[in-house]
Amino acid sequence: MIATPGLAWISQVESLCQGRGLQMTALRREIVGIFAEADQPLGAYAIIQKLSEAQNRIVAPPTVYRTLDFLVENGFVVKIESRQAYIACDHLGHDHDHHHHGIVLSCVKCGRSSEVESAAVEKEVATIAAGRCFKVERKVFEIVGVCAECSGAS
Repeated sequence: MIATPGLAWISQVESLCQGRGLQMTALRREIVGIFAEADQPLGAYAIIQKLSEAQNRIVAPPTVYRTLDFLVENGFVVKIESRQAYIACDHLGHDHDHHHHGIVLSCVKCGRSSEVESAAVEKEVATIAAGRCFKVERKVFEIVGVCAECSGAS
């Protein structure tokens, strides 16, 4: 089973915010908590539903989207473009460029996703772009397949 990010991940996010001079609002903390408990990607509306249930009131989508933008921009959460969903970043504190945080591996059977880093892929993309005088604005690396748990591999 894929582990949830947990309390240590929340502490890392809070420490990074403090170290970078970023404000950890109550809403941001609450959404970080939702990601810490998630064992698979979450869409914005799943987060809105969880927040609405926790707060016993309807939460406006724009506030959640702004918070998700903040979390993605600061490397705490990764957006899975093809699924319009988000996962907690496995590599907090690493020197990612803000356009991309790793390669997302998504399982077609269970729906879980994980993030892996690949300096070799990043370097190759930079080399290809530079060779064509191409300015990269955003990189999306997603690989769809079957995870070890679903395929029975160890």
